[in-house]
Amino acid sequence: MRTLPMKPDKSIRVLLVEDSHLLAEQISELLAATPHAVPIGTVTTEKEAIDASLKQRPDLLILDLHLRQGTGFGVLKALTRVANPPTVVVLTNYALPQYREQALALGADYFLDKCNDFDRLPALIEDVGKELGPRRH
Repeated sequence: MRTLPMKPDKSIRVLLVEDSHLLAEQISELLAATPHAVPIGTVTTEKEAIDASLKQRPDLLILDLHLRQGTGFGVLKALTRVANPPTVVVLTNYALPQYREQALALGADYFLDKCNDFDRLPALIEDVGKELGPRRH
């Protein structure tokens, strides 16, 4: 994945948790074209997502629910035990009401349907940057 240069006080460090190679590429391209978004990695399993979140301290986590191993729900549960967790955007093909409720109850900040809401990501990332203010790291 291409990493963009850091911009002080404006950059948003984004970790992508997505097991579909094709979708990960599409989201990475979208991130590369989004001002202030700095992709810091892509992982495909629950364990990798938890480890990367703890080590790399992203500002924003884009999280799929169905992963190669484990689930996005497991990632959300693990993040409930972390001080200053990242903002979490669940981006899933399974936008069922019960999944939305569970994800939001476990701390997800946003819940998006890949088919209907994909184009909302750039504006959402900019909004997250405004909410974060100066970088936390």
